[in-house]
Amino acid sequence: MQKRTIIVSGLAATYPLGGVAWDYVQYLHGFYKLGHDVYYLEDTGGWAYDPFNVTFVEDLTYHIGYLEDFLKRLEPGLEKRFCVRGPDDRHWGLSREELAAVVARADVFFNISTTCQLREEYERIPVKVLIDSDPMYTQSDIPRYLRGEADANAVKNIENMRRHDVFFSFGENVGRPGCLVPTGVFDWKPTRQPIVLGAWEGAGRYAREAFTTVLSWQPKEKGPEVEGVRYGGKNMEFEKIMDLPGKTDAVLELALGGGRPPRELLEEKGWRLVDGFAMSQTPWRYRDYIWESMAEFSPAKNAYVASKSGWFSCRSACYLASGRPVVVQDTGFSDFLDVGEGVLAFTDEAGALAGIEAVRRDYDRHATAAMAFAKRYFDSDVVLAKLLQDALG
Repeated sequence: MQKRTIIVSGLAATYPLGGVAWDYVQYLHGFYKLGHDVYYLEDTGGWAYDPFNVTFVEDLTYHIGYLEDFLKRLEPGLEKRFCVRGPDDRHWGLSREELAAVVARADVFFNISTTCQLREEYERIPVKVLIDSDPMYTQSDIPRYLRGEADANAVKNIENMRRHDVFFSFGENVGRPGCLVPTGVFDWKPTRQPIVLGAWEGAGRYAREAFTTVLSWQPKEKGPEVEGVRYGGKNMEFEKIMDLPGKTDAVLELALGGGRPPRELLEEKGWRLVDGFAMSQTPWRYRDYIWESMAEFSPAKNAYVASKSGWFSCRSACYLASGRPVVVQDTGFSDFLDVGEGVLAFTDEAGALAGIEAVRRDYDRHATAAMAFAKRYFDSDVVLAKLLQDALG
């Protein structure tokens, strides 16, 4: 395999939360393990989120320390392979000159989740790849754009996306029959979250007999609207399973954040609630929370489900790599993933209950299958080698 100079973008410093860090840094770590000359870049043009005060700040001192510590502990040497450009254009990590040298020799730039502003110097990189991690949200303005009815902000966003050369989506059903995610403008190729399996080994036996998940209840922004239909977040899908805890002896625990969740109602229905930020304050605490758990139980965002996007959760992939089975809402991924052991997909309350009880009846079989599922579908060596080949091919 030819060694390439690669830049990947993300939000690990901008949003210093455990799950976010793993989502983006596993691209850096995975390409590094494959032997590539890879660098991590954050250049959003905006301020960074302060999770302690729930606001946005210009001073990135905490955020850089957070990212640097994570990279150093994850793989010594990775902490020398990042650059964060602040809103004042201060360079953290790589200097201005060092970043310019990397950009000048880069073969390919992966703009993950459209997180990075596409400056003129980045645009000169031979292959610019856009990875859509949020299907339906990313494409919702396309029908109006094609009819010439999109507002100025939507036009700007789509025109910025069009400046890339190759397009991938976590919505692996996009463009297939039955999927409602809008097509047109972009030719979306399927991809999925890379998991560096070695970083999730060593979980051992679970510490608590609990089905857990980490989630944001409802995004602050409105859900996407497509052809007069408004789609939403996980809060909409919870309405279908709100009474579930009363129908099983299993402990169902939510590490909850985001929006204004109806805590009293959830607790009254039997859901156990813990603080989502406390379980996500560092990447390591986030991993520990997954490792302590018996399994995951989680619905998906309504936009992913109703559109039959085929999206699969990055978080769930981390549970699987840790040997933790997952009982998760089907977004259409059962069309192409071999579910039934390790991954139990549900579409309604009865299916959710059946999945939970199946895991409890034969836990060891499902735990073994979970790790095999992660290796088969999410191993970073395989996912990233294919992503690079498809991007350059």
